[in-house]
Amino acid sequence: MRTSRFLLLAVLTMAVPASLFAQFGVSIMIAPPALPVYAQPMIPAAGYMWTPGYWANGDEGYFWVPGTWVEPPEAGLLWTPGYWGWGGNAFAWNEGYWGTEVGFYGGVNYGYGYGGVGYGGGYWNNGGFYYNTSVNNVGGVHITNVYNKTVINETTVNHVSYNGGSGGITARPTAAEETAMHGQHRPATAMQTQHVRAASTNHALLASVNHGRPAIAATAKPGEFSGKGVVAAKEAGAPYKAPENKATGNKATENKATGNKAAESKAAATRTTENKAAENKATENKATETKAAEARTTENKAAENKAAENKAAATRTTENKAAANKAAESKATENKAAENKATENKAAENKAAATRTNENKAAANKAAKPKEARPPAESKPTAAHAQPASHPATTAHAQPAPRQPAAPRPEAAPRAQPPSRPVTTAHAQPAPHPAKEAPKPEEKPRQ
Repeated sequence: MRTSRFLLLAVLTMAVPASLFAQFGVSIMIAPPALPVYAQPMIPAAGYMWTPGYWANGDEGYFWVPGTWVEPPEAGLLWTPGYWGWGGNAFAWNEGYWGTEVGFYGGVNYGYGYGGVGYGGGYWNNGGFYYNTSVNNVGGVHITNVYNKTVINETTVNHVSYNGGSGGITARPTAAEETAMHGQHRPATAMQTQHVRAASTNHALLASVNHGRPAIAATAKPGEFSGKGVVAAKEAGAPYKAPENKATGNKATENKATGNKAAESKAAATRTTENKAAENKATENKATETKAAEARTTENKAAENKAAENKAAATRTTENKAAANKAAESKATENKAAENKATENKAAENKAAATRTNENKAAANKAAKPKEARPPAESKPTAAHAQPASHPATTAHAQPAPRQPAAPRPEAAPRAQPPSRPVTTAHAQPAPHPAKEAPKPEEKPRQ
């Protein structure tokens, strides 16, 4: 049986990545159970450091290694817990170690400072370790170097106990964790090794017996599995699932390594058939979807073209109607303007005609007015014919021979002053120098 197990171990080792091989301890095909829920026991004394519990694998399957307080190999060192990691064909165990920095432990949330990344339970300063009381149970123990700082989990809070594989944690090492992984390490102390050995021989700690809820979940000191320092698990981290095809001991592992090959081949053939059927179905679906998409594209294009044509026709109709309305408005405006202009011209002509009529009438009135104002010859004698008898010279007021052309001047008498001013008419006539003194008596009415 042991020969078969070593052969299986050699085969599985070949499938583990190089990053895990450096710390490779043991590998198994079955994933470990979830981490149980338990309380941390009180620290026994100053100088102890907490190492979380984990599932280890032995001849009878997985067994629980209780968390415990241990003394570091020397001051300044911190503990990096071990973890299970999926290597592609098997789960490989990566051993924990002591170092100046906490390295990668699979992103597993072990609790009490180990939230998946680094350690929040304390730090070293000048040879003394300072405890964070928010994650460490210092109880009534007198410890000088203490502080309180809330630790925030940077990973998903669950109870998964392994990295990778189906349902495992997907965390990967950071640059700092990679550096710590390849730095100088110290292995587990002798007390830690004895603690693991004692757990492997305790039948109650088998997962197949406690179903993921061990009665000894943590202890105050390594190897002390009884007494007041022992803490039982409150509950299992997840419902326990027994390994498939398990007989007695690790016979299930051997059967799985040799007998499940046919199942794997059958599963591979089934997957191939399913994949082929899925591919054919996908091809048919793709062809159907393509045809439907083309039909939809054609319909959409036809609808778009029809909509565009309707829109263009509506636009043309609107434009034509607008042009017709604009032409009609322009014509109406022009006609109205012509009518207005004709009206203005007619009004101007009427005004001009009225003006000319008024002017002609005024001229006619003006021309007719002097004739009506002319006094009768009897009552209004002119200066040439009405001279008094005492002035015989006036009667002889004939123009001298040299001034004969001026004789027609008496015709201007109609344009002389009104009857009240007869002298003005006589004044307008030129007279010979001897006759200038004769009209003086007639000027009296002007005084």
